[in-house]
Amino acid sequence: MIWDKEKECIDREDLKQLQLERLQSTIHRVYRNVPFYRRMFDRQGIDPDSFSSIEDIKKIPFTTKNDLRKIVRIHTSSGTTGIPIVVGYTKGDLKIWSELVARVLSAGGITKDDVIQIAFNYGLFTGAFGFHYGAEKIGASVIPISIENPKKQIKIMQDYKTTALISTPSYALLIANTILEMDINPNSLSLKFGLFGAEPWSERMRKEIEEKLKITATDNYGLSEVMGPGVSGESLEKNGLHINEDHFLFEILDPHTLEPLEEGQTGELVITTLTKEAFPVLRFRTGDLTRFLPGQCPCGRTLRRIDRIMGRTDDMIIIRGLKIFPSQIEAILYEIEGKQPNYQIILERQSGIDSITILLEVTEDIFSDVMKEQSQLINIIKDRLSSEFGLSFNVKLAEKRSLEKIDGKLKKVIDRRN
Repeated sequence: MIWDKEKECIDREDLKQLQLERLQSTIHRVYRNVPFYRRMFDRQGIDPDSFSSIEDIKKIPFTTKNDLRKIVRIHTSSGTTGIPIVVGYTKGDLKIWSELVARVLSAGGITKDDVIQIAFNYGLFTGAFGFHYGAEKIGASVIPISIENPKKQIKIMQDYKTTALISTPSYALLIANTILEMDINPNSLSLKFGLFGAEPWSERMRKEIEEKLKITATDNYGLSEVMGPGVSGESLEKNGLHINEDHFLFEILDPHTLEPLEEGQTGELVITTLTKEAFPVLRFRTGDLTRFLPGQCPCGRTLRRIDRIMGRTDDMIIIRGLKIFPSQIEAILYEIEGKQPNYQIILERQSGIDSITILLEVTEDIFSDVMKEQSQLINIIKDRLSSEFGLSFNVKLAEKRSLEKIDGKLKKVIDRRN
């Protein structure tokens, strides 16, 4: 088992000192070697020798995606929210990356005896290779199937007796629904665990995946801009994602005022890398919304926890003065359908008036050749959304599996108002 108890059960004061030492080292290194940060420090009159506590990090201006797009490296993000971000790794970075992903896998139940099916795209996107490295570190067997059609994924599961699936949650649900369509008993498979990430998902979606695949599903979080997978992950207790605090410094700030928030308050996650050599970033604004969770996890790990990612600051829809998050719309669709919906939100502007349309993917459960029944469903959804938000919604049914995806991730919001 790869879980190193000394590294994941560290005294808080010792951890704080370790973070400070690594922060000081990172600041000096980027000032010497990264022109972007050297110019930033000089413009702001920041002395690299002036950092004597973790709280001094507030002196440093934020780093954004636009800053990172100016630099060319090896791996990229999936580009779901715009132009892909290109990043890179030294030999030392790859070693640390493997170890941190191995922590996440171990927390999710994986051991050297498992057969792991990685259903992320094996391209420049960091997800697949990160989990591949971590699985090899543990000693588990790896099936690098990448993104194939669901029926091929299922055939591989049957032939190679896959015990763990790694993918986006929406892709896992697609596989689960395909298993049911093929009239395969999920209990006939060897699956035990699912480790899912790369997109926000709800607790209801977790339960649906677990019920359909007969597995234990855990959440994990990473982003290419700071490393990829391995930043944080849930244990089998499923009550928050443990942060690898010895390698990353997390802040949660009000996305509007950029002031720190109290524990339990939801805000934007800001990350500083403490050990990254090839592509260190200071105070990177992730755009992801979460909160610090109080207390200690029953699993025994003492590393701090964050809640699952609830959405993105740039996914927040502002229409006619109202602020709406996709997760709020998703909860209503789930309530009506009784299962996790696949949907997209389309924002358009005509003659200066904004409109919002929900494209809801048709499933076997809601499909009907009888137009009257389809119209009833659409009207129910319209009425429920209008009642909740005080705004008129257009609702349209979309063909099965027709909604736009990027590297297996469904693009939730498409804004055509520009």
